[in-house]
Amino acid sequence: MPAYDAFLLVSFGGPEGPDDVMPFLENVTRGRGIPRERLAAVAEHYYAVGGVSPINQQCRDLAAAIGKDFAASGLDLPVFWGNRNWAPYLTATVAELAAAGATRVIAFVTSAYGSYSGCRQYLEDIDQACAEVGPAAPRIDKLRHFFNHPGFIEPFAEHVRAAAAALPADVREDAPLVFTAHSVPEAMAASSGPPPGGLYEAQLAEASRLVAERVGGTHPWRLVYQSRSGSPAQPWLGPDVGEHLEDLARSGARAAVLVPVGFVSDHMEVVHDLDVEAAQTAERLGLRLTRAATPGTHPRFVSMITELVRERVDGPVPAAMLGSLQPPRDICRADCCPAGPLRTGAGQPPPRRAVGASRGGRHEVEPDRRGDRDGPRRGSHDRPAAAG
Repeated sequence: MPAYDAFLLVSFGGPEGPDDVMPFLENVTRGRGIPRERLAAVAEHYYAVGGVSPINQQCRDLAAAIGKDFAASGLDLPVFWGNRNWAPYLTATVAELAAAGATRVIAFVTSAYGSYSGCRQYLEDIDQACAEVGPAAPRIDKLRHFFNHPGFIEPFAEHVRAAAAALPADVREDAPLVFTAHSVPEAMAASSGPPPGGLYEAQLAEASRLVAERVGGTHPWRLVYQSRSGSPAQPWLGPDVGEHLEDLARSGARAAVLVPVGFVSDHMEVVHDLDVEAAQTAERLGLRLTRAATPGTHPRFVSMITELVRERVDGPVPAAMLGSLQPPRDICRADCCPAGPLRTGAGQPPPRRAVGASRGGRHEVEPDRRGDRDGPRRGSHDRPAAAG
């Protein structure tokens, strides 16, 4: 069984002051040709909260909680943290790991699901960081998807019950649960996971079902999407959360509970897209709306991370625990989760460098194993993605 000498928390990153906002957005969208005026419009969302994204502090809090849980559980692993798009940058953290003498590292990314942007891109960024650090870089293995783990599902169920209880008693019992996740282009969704694809939507639907099942009661539910950021000419996953709220109001619903099941913490795409934009839509419609918190640093979520590390160290996971949509290890194979649709013909994906191949297999790409926005949203069709 693998022996690890460090733990790496990997996240998206976000600005920590007004002067960081535009450089951060430019970094996130580099190479996509997005005009500066569109970036400036998104920047206003950050300026409205002081130019500070919640995500970095949430990562600091999570890293501290993980360290305490490791210690209480007898796991002797120092905790490091690196981001894809803002300081502390992943390359700097990998260099720090190398300087500390780490040779094999276990990584947890703040994304529960399989897709190019939610899984494979993290692996590629880890691989790139290792390449930049050079031969001294440690081998880094990524923990599996955790969309159906009780440590992810149970905090959501607890938070949904609390959010429903905040509604007036006369609309509480049958208030619809509106599960939301980051929309992605339909082509990316179709290629998520190993062929034939579709893993992102399927995992989200299963997580939503599991949460609704644990909440109980008579709440109808539906999975919808939010935070679309691409061209209106490109099909993205839908329906959009705002459009769904309008449908609920037209059908006679008087209240709803938003459940951001696609996210692990209350970062900008939750606090702006749901707490501001969706809330404004609901107010206009006369719909009472509450929003469930994300897992964040819930003790059960933190203990889940410890369990995932233990699971990786102690050996293979029983298939019954994983479920049919859960790959057991590093998830992405050489033909898994390309950024666009798979090519037809020989059944081969678009050519791309296999994760880990350039560094002697530093990521455990295991070809024999099985295997982020809803649109169109009003006023956001051309908005650049910014998950910080």
